[in-house]
Amino acid sequence: MRDVLSTEELTIPEGVTLNIKSRLITVEGPRGKLVKNVRHVNMDIQLVKGKENQVTLAVWQGGRKHVACLRTIKSLIENMVDGVTKGFRYKMRAVYAHFPINCIIQDGGSKVEIRNFLGEKRVRHVNMLDGVTISESKAQKDELILEGNDVQNVSQSAASIQGVCRVRNKDIRKFLDGVYVSHRGTIEEE
Repeated sequence: MRDVLSTEELTIPEGVTLNIKSRLITVEGPRGKLVKNVRHVNMDIQLVKGKENQVTLAVWQGGRKHVACLRTIKSLIENMVDGVTKGFRYKMRAVYAHFPINCIIQDGGSKVEIRNFLGEKRVRHVNMLDGVTISESKAQKDELILEGNDVQNVSQSAASIQGVCRVRNKDIRKFLDGVYVSHRGTIEEE
């Protein structure tokens, strides 16, 4: 069943400016600026007149999937606002049974090199996406910390590290070695 009009409202906090121009969303805050292109989704996105911190998303004559896109875009904008105010932090742990995994950070935190995974000689390289920095934890041994403003780039960088350390051609119930995400959160905790 199609609804004539489906809307979602979103409130922008103080200190964050949001600009919308032909479905190109720009969010600026204390931690920086994020830009997201949502021109592929057919919907109305506009700032409410008179209120600078209110955004309305609307879909006309939308089916179930189209209305689901409405909520997805709302979540994307909320994540952008969280990114420019608090930032995102993922913590990853190197887990091994016998051969210690060596994680070496290169290029000032924009690349990580993984050595001695399952005792292999092969060196694995993973480049971080734009705006993501990686560092070693001072408090915990074998822990990597990924930080950035864009949650999609931070989580994709973490997934790339985890994916490059996947065990192949062995029983994964027995060979549990790898680099896994242990914590997801914001940089500035509430």
